[in-house]
Amino acid sequence: MRLSQSWIIAAKDFKTLRKKKGIVYLVVFIPLSVAILIPAVIGFIGQGKSPAELVVLLPAFLFFYVILGSYLSTPIASYTIAGEKVEKSLEPLLATPTTDSEILLGKGIAAFLPPLAAVLGGSALFMLLMDLTTKGRLGYYYFPDWNSAIVILLLLPLALLMSVQMNVIMSSRVTDVRAGQQLGGLTVVPFIGVYVAGELNLINLGDTTNLAIIAGALVVVDVLLFFVSTAAFHREEILTKWK
Repeated sequence: MRLSQSWIIAAKDFKTLRKKKGIVYLVVFIPLSVAILIPAVIGFIGQGKSPAELVVLLPAFLFFYVILGSYLSTPIASYTIAGEKVEKSLEPLLATPTTDSEILLGKGIAAFLPPLAAVLGGSALFMLLMDLTTKGRLGYYYFPDWNSAIVILLLLPLALLMSVQMNVIMSSRVTDVRAGQQLGGLTVVPFIGVYVAGELNLINLGDTTNLAIIAGALVVVDVLLFFVSTAAFHREEILTKWK
């Protein structure tokens, strides 16, 4: 595999995606909006919360950025395959000597890096504003800590990788961008389940062991999806059967 070829493909997709204002606004403004809105809501209704209740809620709120990361990769990953097929810009790439692995890696990079950068920035702002909001109740700054580092620096990239690979699989089997996005959006469901369980205190998302178990499960899923996505991407079928 030639990494240079993958970067060329990713750079092309970056240039194309910058022209898709809807995707750009979605990726940039949603993490920032959440970073502002959640601390604002907590500041408004959190006065009645005890410090113990806040300590349970804060890790769950941070985990919400894992959900955002897995969701925000969906429109990008769907567009880079199904969208380009609709716009007749994918066939020239598939007709080149570039290997399937190089194409998948390049498109994966293009779908991985923008939401990762946006969510990292949004989560940093979130932790800053949340500390300013809750310090009076807790008596100390809650963020950052080791568990938040695990969530943002480990779980978030793993969740993004899972979402990208799932969306590659889905969008390589459909010929419509909307259908690819709808199917790929299902990747957020398990993360929403974990988030709700954290809010209900069924899972302690502030516990390092629990976070390590989730990370381990994501590693296994990502490895399995790597083989599935490679097997599902058939350039000959895309070139001959997609109409």
